[in-house]
Amino acid sequence: MGKTVAEKILSEHSNKDLKAGDIALCNVDFLMASDTTAPIAIKSFYNMGGQKVKNPDKTAFVLDHASPCPNQKIAALHTMMREFASEQNIILYDVGEGICHQLIIENGHIKAGELVLGADSHTCTYGAIGALACGVGATDLAAAMFTGKSWFKVPETIRINLHGKFPSGVYAKDLILYLIGKLGSNGATYKSVEFYGEPLEKMTLSSKLTITNMVVEMGAKNGVICDSTTGMKSDPDARFERIIDVNLSKLEAYVAAPHRVDNIKKAKDLSHVKINQGFLGSCTNGRIEDLRIAAQILKGKRIPHDVRLLITPASKKVFLQAVKEGLVETLIEAGGVFITPGCGACVGTHNGIPGDNENVISSTNRNFKGRMGNNKAFIYLASPATVAASVLKGRITDPKEL
Repeated sequence: MGKTVAEKILSEHSNKDLKAGDIALCNVDFLMASDTTAPIAIKSFYNMGGQKVKNPDKTAFVLDHASPCPNQKIAALHTMMREFASEQNIILYDVGEGICHQLIIENGHIKAGELVLGADSHTCTYGAIGALACGVGATDLAAAMFTGKSWFKVPETIRINLHGKFPSGVYAKDLILYLIGKLGSNGATYKSVEFYGEPLEKMTLSSKLTITNMVVEMGAKNGVICDSTTGMKSDPDARFERIIDVNLSKLEAYVAAPHRVDNIKKAKDLSHVKINQGFLGSCTNGRIEDLRIAAQILKGKRIPHDVRLLITPASKKVFLQAVKEGLVETLIEAGGVFITPGCGACVGTHNGIPGDNENVISSTNRNFKGRMGNNKAFIYLASPATVAASVLKGRITDPKEL
């Protein structure tokens, strides 16, 4: 019996012949933690008796979730991370560098076929370049920092075959929202999700990152893009738990309505929903391609005075590129407000917490109560195009209307 991508990678990293359901101790290629999890990982590392990180040049800390820090308590945690990184000689991305998942890809820390752990649930993003990447708890990460290894249960695999091409106004975010709606928030729990098809050959890396970023929202352990850029693919006789075919040509602009990511509606069916705030950013849709799309829609226009648009580039490099291309000027003139590259508004630590009963249209990945810092607000998830169209009209709007 042939192997899936997950079975291949985990077998190679354990020196064992593994299949779905097996449990094995595997060597890990790269580790990452943010300022929400690194302090716990540091304490756990020392509690385990750790003195020296096993592979410091393959370990990174990123200050992004509360960056710049909003209070004294978090400032102390940032100091702890900086001191540990200096002592252990590990990679540190400090305030303003950007979002962890963008930086790991942007700076070439990992490659196809590698096994990566991150103390953040959206570590699955790295599957866009062919890695088996998954989120773990801070104590699991600490153990991997100490030993260079971690245990895995080999996941079963769902194969998704893509056909056709996106209609106008429909993007990778709409595809992954559609799939989450189809499978449900628990429909792929602890599964590896492999994506195949000719459309992938024409997709940008940015689009692929958006797809793999959100596989965790349907419960998946990881997602992998299987095309010519990654070189990853399952054997012809590999066993899949399920195979799903998707015709991109039949997709529309979708929105995840409160308070579940799998509560998927067509954007055109939510045109009655008034928007108070829009947000462009996050590890899902804060890249240069996303800002270009929004700027194209908003160029020469002005959002209503009673609507706010907050924009967070995924990294400093993305922000500088947006400046060079004139996107920053276009978006500011349209009424947008830029925030330091990071995760603050998305996760709700600071920088853009909505008011009670306000409706937010966001390009992020989660919309449960309190996600953006106020459990009395209502968050709708959509593509950057739908976000831009919606803040321009002051109501949820299908980009095709424009």
